[in-house]
Amino acid sequence: MPTDDCIFCQIVAGASPVSVVYRDDLVIAFMDTRPVNPGHLLVIPLVHATYLADLDEQVGMRMFAVAQRISQAVRDSSVRSEGINLHLADGVAAGQEVFHVHLHVIPRFDGDPAIFTANWGAPPGRTELDAVAQDVRKGVTEV
Repeated sequence: MPTDDCIFCQIVAGASPVSVVYRDDLVIAFMDTRPVNPGHLLVIPLVHATYLADLDEQVGMRMFAVAQRISQAVRDSSVRSEGINLHLADGVAAGQEVFHVHLHVIPRFDGDPAIFTANWGAPPGRTELDAVAQDVRKGVTEV
């Protein structure tokens, strides 16, 4: 359900300016107003969903299909792009700032200002990996 204070719902409704790259009956893709690099786009569902788990599966699949095609379009354009990052932050701890599901399509090139870091640490043993897999598997519904 759209919310009055959601900027992405306002964009979908046409109440906020946007530079559209693509739109269909499920998703819209537009230029990010705070781009990491030139050509940075967002792909969002037309229907409000706060978190990824709230999103209809067909809409989620459409978001990724559109991102895949747009990634190639960015590479084929004059936008500097030696690679592409797709990024979806789901929840505050993951860095989500706008609480309407959105998928970033970020052109990348050597020496760009984007920094994604992690402390990878030592790999866990197979026993630990198997235990975590078993725990997560309990919650997986039929795909």
